[in-house]
Amino acid sequence: MELEALLQKTLQRGEEGDWEGMAGELEEALALFPESPEVLCWLGVAERELGVPGSAYDRFKAVLALEPQDPFLLATAGNGLAQLDDPDAEPALRTAALLAPGLSMTRWLYGAYLSREGLFQEALTELRAAVDLDPEDAAIAYELGVALALKGELEAALDPLGRAAALDPGEGWTQVVLGLVEVELDRMEEAIRDLSEGARLRPEDVEAQLLAALAAEAAGWEDLAWEMLERGRQGAEPEDLHLLQIVEGRLEAGVELSAALLLEEVLPGALRERLMTRP
Repeated sequence: MELEALLQKTLQRGEEGDWEGMAGELEEALALFPESPEVLCWLGVAERELGVPGSAYDRFKAVLALEPQDPFLLATAGNGLAQLDDPDAEPALRTAALLAPGLSMTRWLYGAYLSREGLFQEALTELRAAVDLDPEDAAIAYELGVALALKGELEAALDPLGRAAALDPGEGWTQVVLGLVEVELDRMEEAIRDLSEGARLRPEDVEAQLLAALAAEAAGWEDLAWEMLERGRQGAEPEDLHLLQIVEGRLEAGVELSAALLLEEVLPGALRERLMTRP
């Protein structure tokens, strides 16, 4: 009961976004419960959110070494290892899905893993099962769209990506991905809307601002193009300055060169990189 109460308290911190406080309390708990897979797992989650991937990785490995049978722990730890391409991720995620086929979390996390490994048929089976279990979950709809897009079925990906964006309208990332897919399909009006709205929701995402700027210029929306470029400039770090200068030069050169940069040089890599980003 002491451990259960402690976990409830720390998880509340996580729900409030207090990852530092959550990690601090769990580190203290680890001294009392050094072989608790729950403590290790949630400490790994907190450390991952704090940007300490090496330590989080060690926690998730320690969870699996304890051989838990809780599918939630297996799925969470397995997904944490998947982000660092550890081969132990697959059996953990697969076991979680087999132990709890009626739990949407285990199905969609396993499906998300499979899609990025190129196992699209298996991935779609898991993800469609997860959608049936929880049709209002934005993360599940997004991952179904990702799997279809990675498979090359871009038209089919539009519906689940659009539903994901509608289910979580303040999130931004999904709208940027949706906009990039729409650019690939030459649906420029929808693409510009989604790219610019998604970029505004993610002011720290300089690439999103620049992609929106290029798309707007390529379609002749000059005022919007320069607005998005300025948004990108405001959030730029030193490593962003070279790309910022290239995009500015293309905007000055006009529609044709902006379209060429977007479609031939930037879009393919940007879309794939975002699709391959693990949950």
